[in-house]
Amino acid sequence: MSNRTITFLLAGGLALSGCQSAATSQGGRPGEFGCTAGTVGGAVVGGLVGATIGAGTGQLWAVGSGAVLGSAAGNVLTCT
Repeated sequence: MSNRTITFLLAGGLALSGCQSAATSQGGRPGEFGCTAGTVGGAVVGGLVGATIGAGTGQLWAVGSGAVLGSAAGNVLTCT
């Protein structure tokens, strides 16, 4: 993947994350959509960052690790 493609995807993800609201339901818990969007968005960004690291099978592990860590970070940031 070229640097231009990665930059475009990251900029698009950042633009979409700005559309997410922090509205909560009456119970004081974050909305389910926001939690899901944060988790999936984190996985996508983590996977893209991992794709820029490593080569060969190392790159595959970096993508997988980035997706897992990104989804965990997105979940913590949006679901708490």
